[in-house]
Amino acid sequence: MTTIIDGKALAKKINAQTQELVAQLKEKQNIIPGIAVVIAGDDAASLIYTRNKHKKATKLGINSILKKFPADVSQDELLAEIENLNNDDTIDAILVQQPLPPQLDPEVITNAIVPAKDVDGLNPLNLGKLFANQHGNYPVACTPRGIMRMLAEYNIDLQGKNAVIVGRSILVGKPLLALLNNANATVTMAGRNTRDLSALTKTADILIVATGVPHLIKAADVKSGAVVIDVGINRLSDGKLTGDVDFEAVKAKAQAITPVPGGVGPMTIATLMEQTVDLAQWRHHG
Repeated sequence: MTTIIDGKALAKKINAQTQELVAQLKEKQNIIPGIAVVIAGDDAASLIYTRNKHKKATKLGINSILKKFPADVSQDELLAEIENLNNDDTIDAILVQQPLPPQLDPEVITNAIVPAKDVDGLNPLNLGKLFANQHGNYPVACTPRGIMRMLAEYNIDLQGKNAVIVGRSILVGKPLLALLNNANATVTMAGRNTRDLSALTKTADILIVATGVPHLIKAADVKSGAVVIDVGINRLSDGKLTGDVDFEAVKAKAQAITPVPGGVGPMTIATLMEQTVDLAQWRHHG
């Protein structure tokens, strides 16, 4: 019988642990973790997502501030705000919401966040430590970290398994490649334009799909008994949300699979909150 990986339930469990830890830090050490989310423009999905982050952080006892800028904000103005937040002792985590307006260079903006407050784990220093599998404390991209937590929670063994990632983004695919590799999986990365993609995905013991293409992966593309992690969140013309995997068809073949919604999505925000608290602890205690 196929296991449906319940990201919503796991996120609830993580959030409860985070809330308890935040209360302890405040009571025993007078530490209140703080996160700042910076958004530029009026992208509807981004606005909803940032409001949800703000509400969740506040509910968990985290000091959350939202810095909203118009779509025509200059890069210098945004960089000045990031520098202010870098130097703000009440802020442990800084996140710049993507996508950014076209006049802003995402690479320059991301690199301006000091590594110790880079809650998205995208600063080159943090990414370099991840790919080098270095010991010590540093942030890791939240969605990949959440996916690894799900795999661990459901006792999915990665040692020596063939893992295929479809999607090469810096937010998901590339950090996840490093995390899976560090966990001793054999990892192949592909994109939606990979030749004979289906032949590759059918080799996967662990298949992770993050392309933004609704139902890109069909039952014929999946090996029987595979674990399928669907990172895609796509809104169809009728308003329904669906993933990059044809869930109903694929679940009959999979050992375990994440639904959309209710799979990876809730884990991203839960992991963001958890990592904000981590950053606060690391900053105060090393």
